[in-house]
Amino acid sequence: MAFNELNFDFSDLLASHQYREPLVVRGIRCHGGYNDSGNYVSPRTRNRVPAIRAWQDRYKQEFGQPLLDRAVEETPPHYPNLAQAKLLLCNGIREPMIRTLTRIGTVEGFGAGIRFGAVDDIGRHFVEDLAGTATAHLTRGLYEAHARDEAGFEDQAGHKQMWWAARDIAFENPPVQDLTVEMRRAMGMPAEPLPPAELLRRMAEQALKDRLLPRDIDPMLEAQVARMMRLLLIEINAFHGFRWAESILADDSLVAGDGDAARIISYVRGDETPHLEYLKCALSEIRERTFRGESGRTYPARELINALWQRALATSTQRSIEGRNAELAEITTALEGHPRGDDLLEEFHALGQVRPVADGNWINNTNS
Repeated sequence: MAFNELNFDFSDLLASHQYREPLVVRGIRCHGGYNDSGNYVSPRTRNRVPAIRAWQDRYKQEFGQPLLDRAVEETPPHYPNLAQAKLLLCNGIREPMIRTLTRIGTVEGFGAGIRFGAVDDIGRHFVEDLAGTATAHLTRGLYEAHARDEAGFEDQAGHKQMWWAARDIAFENPPVQDLTVEMRRAMGMPAEPLPPAELLRRMAEQALKDRLLPRDIDPMLEAQVARMMRLLLIEINAFHGFRWAESILADDSLVAGDGDAARIISYVRGDETPHLEYLKCALSEIRERTFRGESGRTYPARELINALWQRALATSTQRSIEGRNAELAEITTALEGHPRGDDLLEEFHALGQVRPVADGNWINNTNS
């Protein structure tokens, strides 16, 4: 495979390495596997990873600009933080952590929807040729690989099942509540999955409501770009969660499994890296090009993409606050009836980078 050619078939980007043995967790065949050195290798990365690297190299050489990204230090830290989570577990408060792992796995399963809603022939919406770019390969394997990584495919489990397996190892098969409907509603999705035709119809309706770009740019293209930005920010935020979860699940004084649960999450983290990189690359490529409207009028993309990005950042920050409020509500409920509940809650707040105040807002914690 000559990666300097920059163009790949659908099957190329879905190809996996040859594994010495597959990844099997608690009797479930998961994607990926181990190479001859015994190291885990992510699925569908034989060509996908070097292809993304080649597209990024081309972008940097052609435009000399950094990739669209959000610095880790600008991303809200995970809540609760590591010290707060360990405080709860040390005092026998396990339910919030169990629900968090359940919730993450549930949302990962929604990743199957990534494969839906992309515009046909994206190249016709730009003045410049998209050949040899990540953007040209979004529907030629990149979206599909992402969807399969998250939700699994055929007889191979994906991140959904891997997060749940880590939870069950660490907490020795705890009783759990199905959070599917709750999480779908929290994310503004219908309680039950829709048939693809109905899903696309609703996506088109929403795209018309959320317009920010000029009216003669295809609203579904705008919706696709906005969704890619949301996905990128979710993936960036998730890296805080991965590190947080790995640290907790590796501590055998807090959880069971001798570190096996943390090992599984480390595999998930490795699997997620190509998602970050192709999204950053494609969005950056689009930013440097020129939109062609349905009327034939053209629009330099940089200012328009920056406007969409600023909106996405603001929305992501707001959702982080909403998620923090939801986490705190769960933790407060879990402490009800505990003989030291009030004291533990105050100690919990004292360990955080931020803490709630009476008016419902959050302030930086000067004690942390």
